Amino acid sequence: RVLSLELNKDRDVERIHGSGINTLDIEPVEGRYMLSGGSDGVIVLYDLENLSRKPSYTCKALFSVGRSHPDVHKFSVETVQWYPHDTGMFTSSSFDKTLKIWDTNTLQPADIFHFEGTVYSHHMSPVATKHCLIAVGTKSPKVQLCDLKSGSSSHILQGHRQEVLAVSWSPRHEYILATGSADGKVKLWDVRRASGCLSTLDQHNGEKSKASSEAANTAHNGRVNGLCYTNDGLHLLTLGTDDRMRLWNSSTGENTLVNYGKVCNESRKGLKFAISCGCNPEFAFVPYGSTIAVYTVFTGELITMLRGHYSTVNCCVFQPHFQELYSGSKDCNILAWIPAPREPVPDDISEKSLPQQHLNPAYEDAWSSSDDEG
Repeated sequence: RVLSLELNKDRDVERIHGSGINTLDIEPVEGRYMLSGGSDGVIVLYDLENLSRKPSYTCKALFSVGRSHPDVHKFSVETVQWYPHDTGMFTSSSFDKTLKIWDTNTLQPADIFHFEGTVYSHHMSPVATKHCLIAVGTKSPKVQLCDLKSGSSSHILQGHRQEVLAVSWSPRHEYILATGSADGKVKLWDVRRASGCLSTLDQHNGEKSKASSEAANTAHNGRVNGLCYTNDGLHLLTLGTDDRMRLWNSSTGENTLVNYGKVCNESRKGLKFAISCGCNPEFAFVPYGSTIAVYTVFTGELITMLRGHYSTVNCCVFQPHFQELYSGSKDCNILAWIPAPREPVPDDISEKSLPQQHLNPAYEDAWSSSDDEG
């Protein structure tokens, strides 16, 4: 289904945003409701379900925090995220230096955290049961941890030298956090430890001869502005403005040296990309100019480029229940990429006797089973 993703002519997402869309999130409980955040501070909540049951339909906006709302963000919303355990709450952070905790039912902020600098990214753990910490990356090199229970943000992780553009909790261990910074470093932290930092990822895997002294222990030779764990938490994918994407073993910190080629990345801020869930192999969906590049995570192969936006794509999010992808762009549009429907096979013909031309030629060899590969 992922290999046959295409821009769907029958599915539209209602156009509410009057400016670029920076961030999208689909709630993990039902996979039905999606949030979007725009560069004018507006947040919109959509219902992705087809209630009309017609083949062609528009995903309706249920409500929005618009410019006239008293608590609307003053500047660009950079990250929106649902509370992982129920849809009654969501969070948003913005260049207006705040992180807001929203009550979905009343559309009022239940709590607001203020920071000294621009907020680039925040994340709540998808698996935490023992803590309610929100990791926040800001213009400060210190990573802030905000406690939802106490409403305080006293906890700080120190170690980066420049602003923190991306943060992501491990989906496997609830106390493990990954952070990416403009200093080119990716750090892994155990937030229970006083010193915090467990390791700093090194693109050269410790072979100092290849690295000049100042490049030691950097993950990228540029700003690190994207992080995403695989769903089992065993690997971490990072993006940098050195036009590289790297895959790391998250327990050893080793660079797996998968080569994705040149991954153009000129973003001055965080880039929100996605990894598929429940596919074999898994795929990465990476905003690439006005397109979305689809890579196989473990071989680095560029499978296809999804074209449809008119301007820079800022974010994409994967819907695992139906293997659908949604993307948001500077062109103010959210596009739905849905697997192409397959031709129905008549009952009296066995699958094997069918001619193979149904397969898109681009994917003919993607599933080679020969042993000499890899």
